[in-house]
Amino acid sequence: MEDGTPLMKYSSEKIRRPLEVKWMMYWIIFALFTTAETFTDIFLCWFPFYYELKIAFVAWLLSPYTKGSSLLYRKFVHPTLSSKEKEIDDCLVQAKDRSYDALVHFGKRGLNVAATAAVMAASKGQGALSERLRSFSMQDLSTIRGDGAPAPSSPPPPGPGRASGKHGQPKMSRSASESAGSSGTA
Repeated sequence: MEDGTPLMKYSSEKIRRPLEVKWMMYWIIFALFTTAETFTDIFLCWFPFYYELKIAFVAWLLSPYTKGSSLLYRKFVHPTLSSKEKEIDDCLVQAKDRSYDALVHFGKRGLNVAATAAVMAASKGQGALSERLRSFSMQDLSTIRGDGAPAPSSPPPPGPGRASGKHGQPKMSRSASESAGSSGTA
């Protein structure tokens, strides 16, 4: 189904200028035809001369001699819209109100998600930044020690799966093992 077709049909009904009435009737009937065509193409495309009949129908709708769109509009569409005008107006007002409320609700929800994501990214980024700065500062210290005095020897970090080193030393934290590894390489 085409987007906005029912609203276009109803909004077109509200137009009352004499020059536009002819085209309004045509476009409303053509919109209904297009909507129906979406479903009938699936089931009737095998019918002989189906596409030729569709072209002939559109030509009949458009022709000023047959006035097909005017005939169909005045016989079927106008009485239906006139009898249901109040219900359609109420439905459109409710849809407008609901759409505004939904927009506000999802807008607030989207801003909350974006703010949460920004805060989480900043907090994770700050941790990563501090680790990066710590590793840079340890490298700088190791290069200074390498130039002048020898670096103090430290025991190797414990292997995986062991809680302590060979001599009963407690397990080092990640940053301490990185600094021990970087100072041992210089």
